[in-house]
Amino acid sequence: MSHNRGFVQTVEVTRWSTRDLSPEFLTTKSGIFFTWDAMTFYKVFVYGTLKKGEPNHGWFSKSTGGHHKFLYNGRTKEKFPLIIGTRYNIPFLLHSPGQGHNVKGEVYEVDDKVLADLDVLEDHPNFYVRGLYEVEDVDQPDQKSESVWIYTIRTFKKELLSQTLFESYSNFDRHGLKYHESEVDESSLADLQ
Repeated sequence: MSHNRGFVQTVEVTRWSTRDLSPEFLTTKSGIFFTWDAMTFYKVFVYGTLKKGEPNHGWFSKSTGGHHKFLYNGRTKEKFPLIIGTRYNIPFLLHSPGQGHNVKGEVYEVDDKVLADLDVLEDHPNFYVRGLYEVEDVDQPDQKSESVWIYTIRTFKKELLSQTLFESYSNFDRHGLKYHESEVDESSLADLQ
């Protein structure tokens, strides 16, 4: 609203994204004051069943009103061991930097709602731990890498490092280890720790 000679004038304003405009512009423009809902966005790297075409990709759309957007195909700057484990054939990124491969996956922009849903799926911080790691765009390797959230397993049996380590994951790869979409139970996760 703006006040004009004692009258209150209602102005309809398009909702602006706080990412695209300067704070000065958002505060005032020609005497009209703007307000906006503060939204926080995060970048998340996914390497397994959350990728496009994979069984858990629907978790990005779980929350009504949640925001997610595919940004680019990425690769971890640091090497990590990516395994497929348990009787459910779940892809796991083990927190053992320097071992394995520069893992390929997808980077998404998500809001608080979607990040909270992903935390539930990954049982963060009880099982997976979400941490910031450097990722680069595989289609534009000359660009600078950036820090994004990645879910890794911090506590695991060291013998898991002797399993086949993958550079990328697809439920449909020739490894033949199809992910089982049934409810994962705690006893199968105990195989990792």
